[in-house]
Amino acid sequence: MAAQTLGKTKMKITLIQDNPVVGDIQGNLALVKKHWDAHDAQSDLLIFSELFICGYPPEDLVLRADFVKSCEDAIKDLVEFSQHKQAGIIIGSPSTQNYETYNSAFVIKSGQIIHKAHKYDLPNYGVFDEKRLFKSDDSTAKCFDYIDKRIGIEICEDLWSTVRTKQLKADGAELLIVINGSPFTVNKQEIRYELTQDTGLPVIYVNQCGGQDDLVFDGASFVTNTEGEITHRLKDFAPDSLTIDLHKDSAPISIPQGEHYHLIYEALKCGLRDYVHKNGFKGVLIGLSGGIDSALSAIIAADALGPENVHTVMLPSPFTSNDSHEDAKTLAENLGIKYDIVPIAPMMETMERSLTGLNGLAHENMQSRARGLILMTLSNQKGLMVLTTGNKSEMACGYATLYGDMCGGYNVLKDLYKTEVYALSRWINDNTPHEMPERIITKVPTAELRENQTDQDNLPPYEILDDILEHLIEFDEGFEEIEARGHDRETIEKVWTLLDIAEYKRRQSAPGVKITSRAFGRDRRYPITNKFKGHI
Repeated sequence: MAAQTLGKTKMKITLIQDNPVVGDIQGNLALVKKHWDAHDAQSDLLIFSELFICGYPPEDLVLRADFVKSCEDAIKDLVEFSQHKQAGIIIGSPSTQNYETYNSAFVIKSGQIIHKAHKYDLPNYGVFDEKRLFKSDDSTAKCFDYIDKRIGIEICEDLWSTVRTKQLKADGAELLIVINGSPFTVNKQEIRYELTQDTGLPVIYVNQCGGQDDLVFDGASFVTNTEGEITHRLKDFAPDSLTIDLHKDSAPISIPQGEHYHLIYEALKCGLRDYVHKNGFKGVLIGLSGGIDSALSAIIAADALGPENVHTVMLPSPFTSNDSHEDAKTLAENLGIKYDIVPIAPMMETMERSLTGLNGLAHENMQSRARGLILMTLSNQKGLMVLTTGNKSEMACGYATLYGDMCGGYNVLKDLYKTEVYALSRWINDNTPHEMPERIITKVPTAELRENQTDQDNLPPYEILDDILEHLIEFDEGFEEIEARGHDRETIEKVWTLLDIAEYKRRQSAPGVKITSRAFGRDRRYPITNKFKGHI
């Protein structure tokens, strides 16, 4: 298709995709001014993302009057700053009006707020609780004129319904600007493209990037023309900026489909990197067992933080195999990360003398808790955050030990099923310089807490387990739907029971990167005390 302009105008607009820090209002304000200074001479309008002034999502900080006032003071500062600037800006911030707090977008130019838009469609599902925090603006949306363009503004979820778009088109919108704090999940970018195509308008879609606790924002901001064709696109998971000239022809660009595991890998690195850096940790500490979960966690950490900021410890017991020793050491050497060995046998012997008759699960969990104690002690001593390594399959079934292998400040694999752990590890070996020893991927998974133990002593094969879990967790399906996928009722009931009774463990687990449509935590809020089992 022929190249198209975004409109008969000579306006230049700059998309600013950056990584604001929640609560760092002065730091975010300084970031705005830095971009404004850098682009003022070449641009007529700079666009920042949703709630950029305070960072997204601010959660219950917005319920504090002093927090909102600090944001409003920052907007006043920008209004004054704009007196000396050629370009205007669009920026997101909380604001108050008639004693209500709104999620707002401000248009600031030449010492004035020339337009303000409030968010209408407040998301109240999954990780979002905006109806708890903000007032919805149910007034009719209005456009504003800028140079020779009539522009409508939407804020993130407003694009997902048609109400605001219809109102803005009725008011003569020639260009739609959407500012976003839209977290990454697998396949979400394709949905964003489809939503902009449905508007029938040229769209400038600006998203933030970076990690915030369990959320990762992928950036990937873009521009579409009237036909819904993508003409410009910014980077994934990284700060970026782009100035577009609206009067120049822009040919549609080819958008390669993001390789599934490449995007997941980048999301996991981004989430971990920002959690460590934004919270002021010097690095991470990992218990390296010779198994695939800790190996994958170590690779992600080394790539995200640099190998010099990753310290691993092998904590062998009498049940640890020679293969595990060799594999852990080889991995550490491959990555160039620090590697120590601290045997737990002396602690086990002390516990066995103090608590005679320990056996079975109590004896197994004692080993895990000895490791947890050592890791947390080293964390205190070295100022490093312990990275716990449990995957989503284990978290779902409670196949983890409270105050043992669950000890830690963050879990980069928390939303990755075990089968995906294997697939991602294969992808890393095939597509990155990092090498996981082949034996780590191919050997039978085991916690090595007793002789000849394997995960399948307690759990179904992971291919079966993960399919059942996905349909219980992501899709809320019942027995009949999951049986229709070829699983027997006894296995489904066992997995469902494990999922339910492990809720108390998950409530005490470390936060971790969300990559699926339904992660554990705010996405899935089930009661701990719960006797419901669906239709058996």
